[in-house]
Amino acid sequence: MGVVRKWVFPVVRILLIAAIAVALGKLAFFPDKTEDVSAVPTGEIIEPVIPVALGTIVNDVVVQATVSADPASPLKSTAAGTVDEIFFPQGSTVAAGDVVFDVKVEIVRAPEDTIDEEGKTKPPIYRYEQVIAPAAGVLSSLSVISGQDVTIGMTAGQIAPPTFSVSGSLQPEQRYRLVDQPTDASIAITGGPAAFTCTGLRITTPLAGSEGGGGSTGGDTTGAAGASGTGGGGGGSTTTVSCPIPGDVTVFSGLAAQMTIAGGKAENVLVVPTTAVRGAAQSGTVWLSLADGSTEERPVGLGLNDGSQVEITGGLVEGDQILQFAPGALADPSGCPPGVVDCGAVSVR
Repeated sequence: MGVVRKWVFPVVRILLIAAIAVALGKLAFFPDKTEDVSAVPTGEIIEPVIPVALGTIVNDVVVQATVSADPASPLKSTAAGTVDEIFFPQGSTVAAGDVVFDVKVEIVRAPEDTIDEEGKTKPPIYRYEQVIAPAAGVLSSLSVISGQDVTIGMTAGQIAPPTFSVSGSLQPEQRYRLVDQPTDASIAITGGPAAFTCTGLRITTPLAGSEGGGGSTGGDTTGAAGASGTGGGGGGSTTTVSCPIPGDVTVFSGLAAQMTIAGGKAENVLVVPTTAVRGAAQSGTVWLSLADGSTEERPVGLGLNDGSQVEITGGLVEGDQILQFAPGALADPSGCPPGVVDCGAVSVR
């Protein structure tokens, strides 16, 4: 055992140290030779190509809207004179055609009829003009009293109707998707009854130069006539879409609602993704993939657009191969449809 400790272990230790030193020297002064391999790109960019196929497009425009009471109807004096008798006090419920008050109007005599046989001035004579309610509702205000002088056309009160409407703002670009002029919509009241259909849909844009646009008849109204536009006059006018709420549906002013307007449905028509088209309405451009691998710019006619697909009305036939992503087209079909500026105001379903 003493011999092992004295001779064997020291020798083994020396051999290990020597082996380590030789290995380190080889790594430092004689590295392994490696083959020089240069990086060569092998990938190839290929534009995705899709075929033009038949499909169905349902064009629904969803508008975030609000329920509001219909505007009050002004009660105007029909003659100049003195209020004689008031038949309905403020707060009364009136029907269209009810006489609210009458106006005593002096009848002007002819000069030769002003003196009686005894030479005395004849007493004045009067006629009575009735002021009737122009609409049914509650007489929400009455600003005249008996004996008060009134002038013709003077607003003497307001009649608040018991009816409501739902309305919201429509982005001008969305008018392209409503070219068929719908006349009804599906209404869903937040926290209210089940969705229902309203008829008499109105789309209104105030005339340029109108006083703020509010309360004036829009210059561009589709659907039922007689709509009132909202928004400022001039180039910044707001297009409003509104629809009367049926009388059998209970609602309250200020409720939020969602208005779904059916802009049309096209079945068995040529459709392509909106990403493949530069353009959003009426006309556009696609890039046709040719047999030799090149592309050709091709003008096309556009029909309905549901936000992810668009109808092709001309310029292509079924089976044509086109680029899936046209230069300058929308890359994300799940976002706003082409041409839409504010998806928060108008969404697409």
